[in-house]
Amino acid sequence: MSELKLKDLYDGFRDPDTIKAYKKIIEEDAKKLEKPINIMEVCGGHTHTIMKYGIPQLLPENINFIHGPGCPVCIMPKERIDHAYILSLQEDVILVTLGDMIKVPGSNGSLQDARSKGADVRFVYSPMECIKIAQENPSKRIIFFAIGFETTTPMTAALIDTVVKQDIKNIFFHINHVTVPEVMKELIDSRDEHVDSYNHQIDAFLGPSHVSVISGSKIYEEFPRDYNKPVVVAGFEPVDVMQSISMIVKQFIEKRCELEIEYKRLVSYDGNIKAQELINKYFEKISLFKWRGLGNIKDSGLKLRDDYSKYDAEVIYKDILPITEIEDHKLCICGDILRGMASPPECTIFGTACKPSTPIGSCMVSSEGACAAYYKYGNLL
Repeated sequence: MSELKLKDLYDGFRDPDTIKAYKKIIEEDAKKLEKPINIMEVCGGHTHTIMKYGIPQLLPENINFIHGPGCPVCIMPKERIDHAYILSLQEDVILVTLGDMIKVPGSNGSLQDARSKGADVRFVYSPMECIKIAQENPSKRIIFFAIGFETTTPMTAALIDTVVKQDIKNIFFHINHVTVPEVMKELIDSRDEHVDSYNHQIDAFLGPSHVSVISGSKIYEEFPRDYNKPVVVAGFEPVDVMQSISMIVKQFIEKRCELEIEYKRLVSYDGNIKAQELINKYFEKISLFKWRGLGNIKDSGLKLRDDYSKYDAEVIYKDILPITEIEDHKLCICGDILRGMASPPECTIFGTACKPSTPIGSCMVSSEGACAAYYKYGNLL
């Protein structure tokens, strides 16, 4: 038996002939649609795939994409970036976070800027690396600045579990984990304050794949049931995306509205129960969490439970951490882009003042943001 290689897991899902076959199926089915449909891909990984492989070019004109909130780096508000910046500059602190955070600018600068001022900022692939850092620096406070959707929350919970059970006294947490269903509801229900009349443009959702591996597809049940919005949980490869679009189109022409899983090779209805139990043990919902570009969204963030407040950096350092909200740049239209009311090139600062090296809006902050994807792959459109 030959050894399984990583490329074996995705090669078939990038096959040009399969993509072209789905293109033909979608074109034929789209002729039967009663009206154009707008599909929101909630996850930035999908946005990246859609732009990289030129999928909008493959679709008929009556199927459009709305680029959703993207990634946890994109939606992190400036005031929370400021928290990381301020904490990193404390004399007794080593600030640890995931590598995507290094260049994200707050109002004072990025963690990369803090490093240049002498801050001890370390970027890791796994939160568990904090254990070794803490052991090697017993006189320092190790603060893990935790970010991510449901995908990375179990890793933070596993680190907390280890810290509690081993009674490690110099690891603390600044929690910035957010949850996906609440922002999906917000994008359906909310009214954009910057326009005179507002009616959301979302007809269906591509459900995030990695989030769903943890939480299960069950977290999207309410959207077809209560909002009449189909959801298809999709994998990240181009064949996954094309098949998922085909599944959504078939729902419309067959007058169905259902939750379906395309990414069955990894996603189940119930998800990872053990991971969910660990998350629930250490975290609880907070009433409001601010999403950059979208504002405060009810019940969309997590915090450490009160029983573990002695590990909570927001509690320990509350006297030096600012609480004033910082508004986005007035010319930034990321909120409109996320709601499907505008596309990145319509922004007056897109590609000029706002680009990946100097991001101004949330959609440009990470490579998975809609504006960053348009900037990198826009020549394909």
